[in-house]
Amino acid sequence: MSFSLGYRCTISSAWKAPSLSGGPIVGRRSRCRARPTAADLAFTDREAALGIILKGATIVELEPAAVEQADLRLEGGAITERGRDLTEGPSDEICELRGKLLLPGLVCAHHHLYTALTRGMAGAEAPEKLLRGAEGVQARLAGALDAGAIELSARIGSLEAISAGTTTIFDHHASPNALSGSLSHVARGMSEVGIRGVLCHEVTDRHGPGKGAEAIEENIAFAQEAQGRFRGMIGADASFTLSDDALDAIRDAMEVSGAGLHIHLAEQAIDERLSIERYGHSPVQRLSDNNLLGPRSILADAVHLSWPELSQVISTGSWLVHNPRSNMNNQAGYAPAGKFGLRAMLGTDGMAADMFAEAQTAYFRSREAGQPIDVLKYLANAQRLASELFQIPIGAIRPGAAADIIILDDPSPMPLSAENLAANFLFRFSARLVESVMIDGIWRMRERRPLGVGVQDLAHQAREAVAVIWERIERS
Repeated sequence: MSFSLGYRCTISSAWKAPSLSGGPIVGRRSRCRARPTAADLAFTDREAALGIILKGATIVELEPAAVEQADLRLEGGAITERGRDLTEGPSDEICELRGKLLLPGLVCAHHHLYTALTRGMAGAEAPEKLLRGAEGVQARLAGALDAGAIELSARIGSLEAISAGTTTIFDHHASPNALSGSLSHVARGMSEVGIRGVLCHEVTDRHGPGKGAEAIEENIAFAQEAQGRFRGMIGADASFTLSDDALDAIRDAMEVSGAGLHIHLAEQAIDERLSIERYGHSPVQRLSDNNLLGPRSILADAVHLSWPELSQVISTGSWLVHNPRSNMNNQAGYAPAGKFGLRAMLGTDGMAADMFAEAQTAYFRSREAGQPIDVLKYLANAQRLASELFQIPIGAIRPGAAADIIILDDPSPMPLSAENLAANFLFRFSARLVESVMIDGIWRMRERRPLGVGVQDLAHQAREAVAVIWERIERS
């Protein structure tokens, strides 16, 4: 089988790289040469952070739950020392925290940043995915995007994220009418805010095989060139929108690029029916038959799976992402998140990347369903996956870990401990407590003021862009 990608490359069985089963999801060179270079895309932030000592922090780690009073020394984007009363160097910047809470940056395991431009639009709250048709608001928005709107939505969504203490986003992008170079535009928008990103563009047959091939090409190019705070994956729409040839091409793209898969699975009840009608097999069976399940695959939603299917998915080591707020808004149903196994994570699926709100919704909904989940484990799992991709510990507050941290200014008199951390996360913590955010050892928000981003200018640009995009949506 050969799936032509135009002038740049052709994926075929002869091109398959050695198996990466069980390995980290990282980009790798192949014969397929991407159009832009890393230097052209400016994915790396060349700022070298000076030595910083954070004094008197209440350091919080999620799993295993831990709370300790200590200082941190940060240098070169990483934590280099942890202890009490660290000795100050002559060139160190000293930040007195006076007991404020210091947590690892949170990770959103599934997002659609381009939906930031619809936030608050009348009709955007409708369950647009119900029929999985092109008439949905989200699909029409994707079709209306141009390069400028892609970059702008990434900036807005990333700013929302850091304001809520989220420092890494796994973004699942779609812009079928502005596809070439789209992931570079997403990365530029995110880079202005300073956030980490794992990006992909959805592959689908909705717009014809030509667009599907172009999306494959875009994913490979980005995965091979991304560095610094960015990594790439191969994105895919729900499997019923993908022909057998498309699934073959996705598998080949993963092998050529070394990147993992990020796909929607069984979000709506109609997904399985359409998959069987069109291709004779359920979504899980089709993914399994094409060797698309495994430790390098992220499966978002998994709302409508039978227990045998869910067991099969879990046994492959695939990562499952629970998106409770989006599922509720889209009237998709309730995913059996309590049965997601050891590789369960949380995402927002286009809702603002507020992982405090997502974790709380996930827990309360699971309690209502009689299957309470451990939200700290779900959040920590997303940090573990990010650690694999970026090849540096993310989520640990220890020497050698990435200096991705958030500071919470919490006025509550309730003493915090490892024993009550989960309860405090659910009933006390929220995005409004996030005071400062550091990513890769660089302050991105200080005292609730984003650095390097003109918030008012961004808001003005967004209002102008939304008017144009909404006009395009209404004409579509």
